[in-house]
Amino acid sequence: MLPPIETIVENFEFIDDWEERYRYLIELGRTLPPADSALHAESNKVLGCASQVWIDLNVDASADVPRLHLRGDSDAHIVRGLVALMVALFDGKTPREAADTDAFALYTKLGLGEHLTPQRSNGVRAMADRIHRDAVRLAA
Repeated sequence: MLPPIETIVENFEFIDDWEERYRYLIELGRTLPPADSALHAESNKVLGCASQVWIDLNVDASADVPRLHLRGDSDAHIVRGLVALMVALFDGKTPREAADTDAFALYTKLGLGEHLTPQRSNGVRAMADRIHRDAVRLAA
């Protein structure tokens, strides 16, 4: 089960070694539920990522306040961990909260930009931009 984003941030701050951080990121990716074929639809594919990434963002309107439900997957272990960060950050937020959330700020806070390739950084930006666009659309 994917831990809350606050726990993930605390764990990253606790782990000093970057090899350990990479392993933790991969472990986060393994906590995502298995993807079904519907998630791998072309409409869910995130453009701008070197690896294949799929993100599905829906609104759960069954609660008093509509909340986002985010699912994601990737064909690369580290990238799947980055997808897990996005899921932990956005899942359960209202569309307005998600639209106001800066996902790339989390990426920077965790120091990932200093240790991942520029292609992976571009992929994170593509994921964050896609989620932001969808959240703005759903909040309108």
